[in-house]
Amino acid sequence: MFRRFQARVFLMIAVVALAATGATAWLTVRTTRAELSSSGAEERRTTRTIYDTLRSYGADHGTWEGVAETVERLGRDTGQRIRLVVSQDGTVIADTDTMEGRTARAVPNKPAVAIDVRPLPVLDGTALLLGKVGLSDQIRQYRDGVRFAACLTRHDVPVRLAAGTFVAASDAPGKTVKECLVRGLSSPGELDRDKQAVAGCEDDPCMRDAYTRRISEFAPAALQLQTGWLRSDQGPPEVSPKRTLAAAGVVALLAIAATVLLCRRVLGQLDALSHASRKLAGGDLSERVPVRGDDEVADLARSFNQMADSLQHSEERQRRMISDIAHELRTPLANIRGYVEAVQDGLLEPDAELFASLHEEALLQQRLIDDLQELALAESGSLVYHRDRLDPAELLTTCHASHRAVAEAGSVRLVLDPGDPPPVDADPDRLRQVVGNLITNAVRAAASTVVLQASADGDLALITVTDDGHGISPGDLPHMFDRFWRADESRARTTGGRGLGLAISREIVLAHGGEITVTSVLGEGTCFAVRLPSARAAATAER
Repeated sequence: MFRRFQARVFLMIAVVALAATGATAWLTVRTTRAELSSSGAEERRTTRTIYDTLRSYGADHGTWEGVAETVERLGRDTGQRIRLVVSQDGTVIADTDTMEGRTARAVPNKPAVAIDVRPLPVLDGTALLLGKVGLSDQIRQYRDGVRFAACLTRHDVPVRLAAGTFVAASDAPGKTVKECLVRGLSSPGELDRDKQAVAGCEDDPCMRDAYTRRISEFAPAALQLQTGWLRSDQGPPEVSPKRTLAAAGVVALLAIAATVLLCRRVLGQLDALSHASRKLAGGDLSERVPVRGDDEVADLARSFNQMADSLQHSEERQRRMISDIAHELRTPLANIRGYVEAVQDGLLEPDAELFASLHEEALLQQRLIDDLQELALAESGSLVYHRDRLDPAELLTTCHASHRAVAEAGSVRLVLDPGDPPPVDADPDRLRQVVGNLITNAVRAAASTVVLQASADGDLALITVTDDGHGISPGDLPHMFDRFWRADESRARTTGGRGLGLAISREIVLAHGGEITVTSVLGEGTCFAVRLPSARAAATAER
């Protein structure tokens, strides 16, 4: 089974399809997971940056007032939506989606990050009484510092936290700093409430709780930070290898199905071509391949059919040529044989007249054989040409002079119109042979006049030989340049030559890169046209 080309092609494409889809699926899953992992790590780093920046703002300023500008800047820098919500009552204090008239979108469904800048008390483990006094002082100091920092922030004075103490910028106005210091001082009532809050505590947890309750009245509120690129899902999306592999399997099945159709379409045609070629090799030139479609395989089938047609026509021409040669040789040889046998039997005297007749028949056969040899050389490209720069008008003048006497002897007027054709690179003797053959045929067919004309046809030199004879029927025109073809079906020698002149002429013209054509109208005459590339056009084409 696997010796067949069709099976090997199917197996190869199926393996390639499965390997390609499997590798693609594996790479897709791996790459997607890596991208998601990288994206998640980047998102975590971005969230950490936002958290640290906002926490530093709350700790340095002692208030969340003015944080909206920082949130807006972080939103622009990170490309994320940032939303700050008070943990206690859910009040939104900053949201990048509602700033500058934007339309609020869905809140990212992600866990919020708590931001609490309130400090913890420092309990040094001293005596309980001293600890209570020290804790009250910590509450007072933090309250005074937070109020001082908040006041500076409201006056647009930069402030920062250094070693637990709020410090104004060095270039801050002194008056503003003094006013904020005064406003930040705790009142006697606040100091009494601080002492009362810690007076009843007997252990450290109680003291920490009292500290937290007291500073919650003035410290920046604890916030919830929500960030994200507004995805509706929570966390990175899941990548399912099963779904990816299932999709790859579907693709592989489609590839295999397409392979089956391709094998049936292409290799079916190849089987038909193989069968037809075997029959063609066996000698059956009538076998043809059915053509379906208009693709490359159909072009191959059409080319095969054209080749078979060409072979069949060539075989028919070969058989016809052999028959024509046998016909051409049969009658003269029969005549020669008859005369020789008559001499042998004593029926004829071997006189000079008899020998002259036999010699004429022998010369006729020699010319026929020479024409066949010349045609064979021309068709095989072995005929020798001696090319030189040639003026077609001069060539036509020479041919006119050499054939005028014969034409006038047959009561035909030979008219010359040399014109002004471009020079050509050609063999003068061979072209003279072509034109001479055309003139001879035209004089034989003409009623009264044969016109020889040369002219320019673009980059071509045009030579025409026109007669006013009875013309050629349309059905005979395609055969004018066939071997041994003559319009006279009786094939009598008195009405035509050997039937090889036009065939030889065509091969000579083709060897010069030109073409020879014929047009004819019944009752009006026939025109043979020879077109040759000019010397300049031939040189350009060669370069």
